[in-house]
Amino acid sequence: MPNQKIEKTHVRELREQLHEALYLDLDEYGLEEPEDGEFTSSFLGIELNSAFQPIYDSEAGELFGHEALLRASLGNAQQISPEFAFSFSDQSGRLVKFDRICRTLHLLNFRQIYAEEGLLFLNVHPQLLLNVNAHGKVFERILHANSVPTNRVVIEIKESIIDNDNQLAGAVDNYRERHYRIAIDGFGRNHTNLTRLWKLAPDFVKLDSGIVQEAELNPKLRKALPKLVDVIRDLGAQPVIQGIETQTQFDIAIESGSTLLQGYFLGKPVTAKELRPSKVFKPTIRVAA
Repeated sequence: MPNQKIEKTHVRELREQLHEALYLDLDEYGLEEPEDGEFTSSFLGIELNSAFQPIYDSEAGELFGHEALLRASLGNAQQISPEFAFSFSDQSGRLVKFDRICRTLHLLNFRQIYAEEGLLFLNVHPQLLLNVNAHGKVFERILHANSVPTNRVVIEIKESIIDNDNQLAGAVDNYRERHYRIAIDGFGRNHTNLTRLWKLAPDFVKLDSGIVQEAELNPKLRKALPKLVDVIRDLGAQPVIQGIETQTQFDIAIESGSTLLQGYFLGKPVTAKELRPSKVFKPTIRVAA
């Protein structure tokens, strides 16, 4: 009985926080309190859930954080892509609120797996970077209400799909003023811009997932990868090699000198209820000699 009272109190406080800070109603957005340690939500007929993929620090030999990924479905049956869900909400004129409920959902589930430590990597829709003022201010209130400081949140930005340098820099400055950390995602593909990277001065640079996979097949790229890692470090950022799917790709990532690693070989995205602190997966991985 005492646990039920505590749970009801927590949900009541959460309801008040969401209404005050985000102008969201738990009933309207179908945000369900967890019976199995996992929050879910529904929006415009779309069922929403969080999945978390680990990011490891090979030098420290421990988890560094998790990237939150949206899992969406129609009626708990037909899975749809996050891109489709965001596009649908945009066409419905609800993109901003949809983004906020997704980030809140990720935060609440993140707290189930990492109460006191670890970073949360969150993707931000590029349209919000350009069309919303005071970036991160509203979400900051929810973070603080749930005892998560902004410096544990890493905002991931795909800079290559944003053309307006001034607006992008302004959004990054807004986040940084509130002590969020910044990651540039998908670096090394298509429209990669070293000058822009230098100006944005991100905390992390996540290499495009295809780079390490191509390096497994291309000796020249494998040889060049450590130099790219060095360039990122020279710019004051920590490189993250993602997309690691095989032992060989892991060996290549280690050889490159990058210590932050992510990919299916190290851990697939799973839901919060599968990532209890007592069940945190620590892979046994052979390091190349």
